[in-house]
Amino acid sequence: MYYLVNVLDGGPSSGTQTTGRASDAEASAVDDVNERLRAAGQWVFAAGLSEPSRSTVVDDRDAAGLVHRGPAVDAPEHVAGFWIWDLPDDDTALRLAHEASRACNRRIEVRPVL
Repeated sequence: MYYLVNVLDGGPSSGTQTTGRASDAEASAVDDVNERLRAAGQWVFAAGLSEPSRSTVVDDRDAAGLVHRGPAVDAPEHVAGFWIWDLPDDDTALRLAHEASRACNRRIEVRPVL
């Protein structure tokens, strides 16, 4: 089963301790997690994302042609990056999410892909 694993980050209003960019130690720890996932055949894909201010929301339902510069949702936290993992079950996903959260020093959201 595939899992979408979102890395959550936030600015000062979020109350989180994160800075927006990974420290050298965090980047190295994430590289270690990625290597373990690859070695186990569980890593599918990962990427960082730009800041929400660089987002554009397009709504062309009923040919409305609406374009909104900025994020779809204005929230104190945002998705700063993500993984796609190929895992046997939810328990494994949660165990690995704990490792990933410690490595990147961020909150992690785990969602099964339908």
